[in-house]
Amino acid sequence: MTKFGEIISKQKPVLIDFYTDWDDTENTLDTLRSVAAALGDKAKVIKIDIKKNEILADALHVNGNPTFIIYKDGEMKWRQTGFQDAKTLIGLVEEYL
Repeated sequence: MTKFGEIISKQKPVLIDFYTDWDDTENTLDTLRSVAAALGDKAKVIKIDIKKNEILADALHVNGNPTFIIYKDGEMKWRQTGFQDAKTLIGLVEEYL
């Protein structure tokens, strides 16, 4: 939890994909690679496995898979459960640059 707090407290936007292994992770992985490549060092993009981080997922009430959350300066700015394409995610993160 402490490390998570450090990650989301950055001035740069942080896009987090909460996922599980049984999900079609290859599609979301390709999507996140595209998002990370498009945004470069302007934002951080990370994946967090729900099963390996159950306490965090429970604390954030992550019930669906995948769940995408954007944080900036420690504050949740946007959240959506369900697949999102790269173009949509890039546009959303760019709103918080």
